[in-house]
Amino acid sequence: MLNGKRIAVVMPAYNASKTLEQTYREIPADLVDEVILVDDASIDDTAALAESLGIVHVIRHDFNKGYGANQKTCYTRALELGADIIIMLHPDYQYNPKLIPVMAALIADDVYPVVMGSRILGGDAVRNGMPVYKYVFNRCLTFFQNLLLGQKLSEYHSGYRAYSANALRSIHFMANSDDFVFDNQVLLQLIERRYTIGEISCPARYFPEASSINFSRSCRYGWEILVNTCALVLHRLGLKRSGLFR
Repeated sequence: MLNGKRIAVVMPAYNASKTLEQTYREIPADLVDEVILVDDASIDDTAALAESLGIVHVIRHDFNKGYGANQKTCYTRALELGADIIIMLHPDYQYNPKLIPVMAALIADDVYPVVMGSRILGGDAVRNGMPVYKYVFNRCLTFFQNLLLGQKLSEYHSGYRAYSANALRSIHFMANSDDFVFDNQVLLQLIERRYTIGEISCPARYFPEASSINFSRSCRYGWEILVNTCALVLHRLGLKRSGLFR
């Protein structure tokens, strides 16, 4: 808890047994009130390991629903538990859990309602292991979205995010995709609601156990971002209304 606000860390998990314990051990237990892990039908022992570590809220999907669907379960449960600040942390140890206090404080102190951990700020993304093609895609897509949406974000694609409960409740995230583009749709919805998005530098780790999507999925993800961004522009202009931004 921070400034009287309850903090929940949600972990959307899939085959994370090799990295879960290290990630969980670095979550600041004196600050975080609830940890929620949603296992998207892993074929390893992710869920059992989570329970053995003492994670109270472990939810198992009966079948693999997708990254976006996993987050829907995460956020729904966090809001049900009365969290005021919800922080998404991947259990693959790609992002540093030690940044949680900073991200939480920016929301608890009413500096920002949404905070992103940016891999681009600091300029070390490629040196830290981000594949060059992903870096190029990231920069091109970010430039496109900033241009069309009037934003100045360093990136839209980080999976390390903190939201105020009010921000999450204000958007229709359950209407979003069950796939990887879910993250970007959430940002588009928040931008449409005129929320200010803060960023902090977040060096990311890249190694075999860290979750990632392959080249073909990255291309599909990029195309879906273009489609959804254009949908928001058309929605704003009143040319074609979208249910995502109602």
